[in-house]
Amino acid sequence: MGSITRSFANNIGSSGILLASAVTNATVEDVTSFSSAASPATLVLISTQTASSSASISFTTGLDSTYDEYIFKFINVAPKTDSTDFTFQGSTNGGSSYGVAITSTAFRAHVDSSGGSEELAYLTANDLAQSTSFQLLNNGASSDADDGTGGTLTLFNPSSTTYVKHWIFNNAYVGANDACMEGFYAGYFNTTSAINAIQFKFSSGNMDGTIKLYGVKKS
Repeated sequence: MGSITRSFANNIGSSGILLASAVTNATVEDVTSFSSAASPATLVLISTQTASSSASISFTTGLDSTYDEYIFKFINVAPKTDSTDFTFQGSTNGGSSYGVAITSTAFRAHVDSSGGSEELAYLTANDLAQSTSFQLLNNGASSDADDGTGGTLTLFNPSSTTYVKHWIFNNAYVGANDACMEGFYAGYFNTTSAINAIQFKFSSGNMDGTIKLYGVKKS
């Protein structure tokens, strides 16, 4: 009986709750299945693109009705030309052209490397109002070899033919004078056509870095 007690005790966590691994058909008599608890959203990697002195990165496949939500992750994305702006746009024709009408908002937090020039401000010059221009996602990014941009862009239900396509972007990047910058952007593609391609580029020159596209698994 002592060994049974010890075995049972080994399957209880520090908070006094029975561990999930302890509850199986082998440990609970006559039970053949358990109801599944709601699982958290799971990211499914669709594709990875790495730029090496590339003019742009375009995702022309993978955006479809498989998922209702898509997430782009930016890893060490940096311009080859100093003090240029990271941008993106969408396409309804598989990437043959980019220029869907966007309405957006933009604000930024900022502090320089000496701890001065603190700022939290709305960026009037970065928002769009029914514009087909590329949307700015940061201002004046540094091209130093050890700098870059990291962040995420979430695109909601791009294949819908009923609703406009909302997106939210958040990033951290190094700006001029080694300033720490954080950008908060949101908006929508004002179209009921499916958005089936997205392009990223800097406002001038080429770029390095990696962008990953994920689908958020439906619950």
